[in-house]
Amino acid sequence: MSDFDSKLRALRQTFHRTPELGFQEHQTRARVATHLRDLGIEVHEGVGVVGILRAGTGNRAIGLRADMDALPIHEATGLDYASQTDGVMHACGHDGHMTMLLGAAETLAENPDFDGTVVFLFQPNEEHGLGAKAMIDQGVLEQFPMEEVYAIHNLPGAPTGQVTTRPGQICASESLFEITITGQGGHASMPQVGVDAITVGAELVQALQTIVARKLAPSAGAVVSVTEFLTDGQRNVLPGQATLKGDCRARLPEDRQQIERFMRQIANGVAAAHGVQVEVQFRTEFIETINAIEPTEAVVQAAKALDLEVDGNRSPMSFSEDFAHFTAAVPGCFLLMGNGETGANGQPLHAADYDFNDALLPIGAAFWTQLVKDRLPLTKGQN
Repeated sequence: MSDFDSKLRALRQTFHRTPELGFQEHQTRARVATHLRDLGIEVHEGVGVVGILRAGTGNRAIGLRADMDALPIHEATGLDYASQTDGVMHACGHDGHMTMLLGAAETLAENPDFDGTVVFLFQPNEEHGLGAKAMIDQGVLEQFPMEEVYAIHNLPGAPTGQVTTRPGQICASESLFEITITGQGGHASMPQVGVDAITVGAELVQALQTIVARKLAPSAGAVVSVTEFLTDGQRNVLPGQATLKGDCRARLPEDRQQIERFMRQIANGVAAAHGVQVEVQFRTEFIETINAIEPTEAVVQAAKALDLEVDGNRSPMSFSEDFAHFTAAVPGCFLLMGNGETGANGQPLHAADYDFNDALLPIGAAFWTQLVKDRLPLTKGQN
């Protein structure tokens, strides 16, 4: 193992020991900023951390994003570098994402054989879909204009270092809904006197499934899931109020809008049939992640230049990613990089026994470096 690889491994494991939740990444942010400054990279701290590395005289700029937050999960890996914070864990690989980008920053700072500006974006709170928007709202895109933006996410179960992506939609949107039913509670022995909210709610749960099954095209790839059913009923008390909460995923904005429209239509229809009141709240937290054609082609070419296994037309992912807010504002590409097929490296994301694959660190750093050289090439006179 090279000294560089050992350094990346030690850094990643340090991040893993000290996880922090979204918008609480104080120690993580300080460590990232210090590391960048030690490399001689210009650092700006705000909602997240931004590193600026310039070389040559070119005026083109590209952004590379890594997420920093962990998850509220009790780690069960048993590793000697396991989380030292009870109930908080890097179970999605953001520790590795940061380390790969810092590794690329070190390589590029020591050998700046590119022409232009690299904007290193270390983003908080990806897990709740709030961090990218917070950085954008703070003005990161106006302060550091970039022509393209990229992000890597590891993918457990895929061969180590395999790169997969696609032009167009790659990650689904996520919308949360809450439906409140107000009927008339009463005695469990006399249901005819009131309007039992739990019965209305049960009917509504079933009816909502027709949105995907009967109202959208089979190829839409949408999901509508009721995840909570809460009532004020008791052992012998029929509930007068029930609340349904759930989660929707969609690949296209128009499908997301259709889901909301049908949900309100169905809820109002069931309410009218039973003579109850209903209130529907529908809030989209993650929009769809859309990859632009040219940046996606650039990712494929960079992977090929490193002889990595690559698929430039993978199937869309059902999970959501708040990098979508960056690609909605700037042409970009979100790509998956295989984390390994066995052991903790192959465990699902967000699993208590998942671990980022340290063998991926130098591969990811080399990929970022290659992409920068490809997108910000030196001219013949600069070689």
